[in-house]
Amino acid sequence: MAGFGIVWAIVGAVLCLGVPSMATVYTVGDTAGWAMGTDYTTWTKGKTFAVGDSLAFNYGGGHTVDEVSQSDYSSCTTGNSISSDSSGSTTIPLKTAGTHYFICGSMGHCAGGMKLAVTVKASSPSSSGSTTPASSGSPPSSTTTTSPATTSTTGSSSGATVSPIGPFLASLVGALALVFLS
Repeated sequence: MAGFGIVWAIVGAVLCLGVPSMATVYTVGDTAGWAMGTDYTTWTKGKTFAVGDSLAFNYGGGHTVDEVSQSDYSSCTTGNSISSDSSGSTTIPLKTAGTHYFICGSMGHCAGGMKLAVTVKASSPSSSGSTTPASSGSPPSSTTTTSPATTSTTGSSSGATVSPIGPFLASLVGALALVFLS
């Protein structure tokens, strides 16, 4: 009978590990990417960003992705960036709720419209059906930039959502097999 309890403990652990969160990866600017001439305020319309989601910036040479404070966003100042990357493919995980501000640090690009403000909600999963306009708020406390070798992303305007159904069903079948075969 003690063996049966161990099996259920293993089943519980497998089920917990097999169900990922419903995180969404948003490709900034969609097919236009992070470039001059894109209206990023319009791009954020209709999107709800949540803690756990990520922003994927795809861009050519001569551009950067700098996360900045609200004040630096408003004035297009790059001297105090929270993080900066110029690799051409930058993925920013949204780890904290609040408004996150991004600009291109190349001279004149921010003033020319290469700036993005996203309001991140504390709750997850994200949903792509409601409207969350970019608004002002306090600057984020911390954001990490991952290397382009780590993350490769393509997506549509609503982002790519990771579905937990497949791994959950696989875990459930595995757990049932453990129970019936032991």
